[in-house]
Amino acid sequence: MAKRTEVPAGVFAPKASRQESRADATTTVARSILQAEVKARDAKTAKLKALRLAQEEAEAAAAADAAPVKTKAKAKPKAAKAAVAK
Repeated sequence: MAKRTEVPAGVFAPKASRQESRADATTTVARSILQAEVKARDAKTAKLKALRLAQEEAEAAAAADAAPVKTKAKAKPKAAKAAVAK
């Protein structure tokens, strides 16, 4: 028997038609655009979250530093004063 030699990969692979290669190129470009949009959206979301957390932290610190507001005692109703005067 004769020894068989290894065939290099891709020698007998079917070649894509012109339409298939255009479709593949379009798909590749569309996917790269979508990936770029997702990265941009995620970066924006992370930035806004960090700003929101910093703002909430600053508001909490300001609220803790503020002096407590004293409330005035409620005035007695006038009817009670009139009853006492009689």
